[in-house]
Amino acid sequence: MHYKRRFRTKHEDIAFDPDDMFRACNPSQQEYSKIHNNITIVVKLSSDATTEQAEQSGAPDQSLPSTTLEMFTRCPRFRILVIGKSGVGKSSLISQAFGVEKEIIADDKPGEANIDEELISTRNERFVLHDSKGFEAGDRDNLKIVRDFIDHRGTMSPEHQLHAVWLCFEIPRAGGRLLETGTEDFLKSKSSGELGNVPVIVVLTKYDLLVDRIERTLGRSSLSDKDRKELVKKNAEAELRDTCTGPLEQLVGPDIPYAMISTEEDYEGTLTHLVQITEQCVGQHSASEASATAPIAQHSASEAAVMGSIAQRVDPGLKIKASIEVGKKKYWKALKSCPTFKKRRMWECLHVLHTDIVNVWNFHDPYHHLHSQDFRDMMLKIVDEMEVGPTGYSTNIKTPISMVSAISVVAAIAGIVSALAGPAAPIVVPIAVGAVLSTWVYEVYQISHPVLRRFMAYIIHLTLVLQTLFIVSESQELTRRAIKLAVASYLDSQTSKEVPAWIQDYDQQLNILERADCEILDKIIDVMQRYKIDAAQISKLRADLPPVDLSSDEPW
Repeated sequence: MHYKRRFRTKHEDIAFDPDDMFRACNPSQQEYSKIHNNITIVVKLSSDATTEQAEQSGAPDQSLPSTTLEMFTRCPRFRILVIGKSGVGKSSLISQAFGVEKEIIADDKPGEANIDEELISTRNERFVLHDSKGFEAGDRDNLKIVRDFIDHRGTMSPEHQLHAVWLCFEIPRAGGRLLETGTEDFLKSKSSGELGNVPVIVVLTKYDLLVDRIERTLGRSSLSDKDRKELVKKNAEAELRDTCTGPLEQLVGPDIPYAMISTEEDYEGTLTHLVQITEQCVGQHSASEASATAPIAQHSASEAAVMGSIAQRVDPGLKIKASIEVGKKKYWKALKSCPTFKKRRMWECLHVLHTDIVNVWNFHDPYHHLHSQDFRDMMLKIVDEMEVGPTGYSTNIKTPISMVSAISVVAAIAGIVSALAGPAAPIVVPIAVGAVLSTWVYEVYQISHPVLRRFMAYIIHLTLVLQTLFIVSESQELTRRAIKLAVASYLDSQTSKEVPAWIQDYDQQLNILERADCEILDKIIDVMQRYKIDAAQISKLRADLPPVDLSSDEPW
């Protein structure tokens, strides 16, 4: 787009989401509006030859509805309130947990935070933040503001409701006081039920400083590194009980969860723990809300925990869990009997499955590379090439598969990067881009062993490719180069060879007429869980990766 600002012409690339565009338009008014920097952009839409041919050929009038896009209509973002004094570390916490810029919160600048302001980053459009300053001694005004905000959000429609509160404190030194009077009043309000059921998680920040202090008090010793780390951890837990968790439980009992976190290197596991606790609490809150609300409200409440998993950017396991929950809603749970697939061509069915899985992983992908036809074709070709003949791989594997999978993928990434002629050399994916797709893709969906094998393979291969991309991308803006590295590394890994073996082994035992839906879903979940990489391994895996430039782009 070109426009003039203060008598100078400026050029700026603006990303449009095709799904949003076509969902917004209707036959009577085929146009799409988007506001960018206070400028309204209107795109006129019209039918084309492809649409007309589809209508003439008797194809379905509408595309298959995406489960995630329907869910985003009801609950577009995971909404969290973070409370904490200036300098407590809120900006680093939010930046790392949700993959947004630190500047979203002015954490180092004392002053008034507008709790009603919706803080949204273009780097993660499935997350919205509300910021509040901490509770100072004798400050009753902010306590009332926070209480009123939580109460008001509870009366709003589902898309505007609050999903969780993070109450942040810096871990005090021994003898220091954790809770001010205003904070105690807030926690008592929560414990007594005055704040409703919205989950409140106490976040104890700068855990690394506590560990460093304890390290210094030990001085020199004859202990091994392992024993020394265990002693430091034991002493840190003891001090936390004295200064933080003990006083907290004495005030409000054990019902308010807490997590110790640090945003420094080597402490990534603490963020994972916080995100997992939040997901569990939101899920429990959703379940309690669902039992006491109308069906529509129940539907929205149950999706809040899934939205939390979609918004977070630290735990790939939660992404896989959310993909399973989305799949269970409609398409995965009924691959054999799904009535919406009848009279649909295979590519239509795979298109909606692909859209839902990619939406759950929620990468920073402003140019929609993962939704592009090139990437979809690439995944179809992976399914084709992996299906030919016996695999030669055994499914009788004793070693923990997730660890083997992680090592295999990292080794593949390292091998590909080291083989590059230079830092800017293009990455080659061993699949012919632009080659003609197999004819089965254009056939009408029908139940058979080959069809079910292909659909299972597509779901699992795509999920594990995205898991590999999660390792290499580190919440940065996606490029085709990064995606190609993830695909090439996955194809070069042992994992990509073992997955077809699991599917073939299962297919030989499957009676397609008996309980196929339930069994197929269970097998998809089983294989994905086997190859899920533990979030605790992610930082170490990334540390083992050789340096490679993924910020510059290149053709498919």
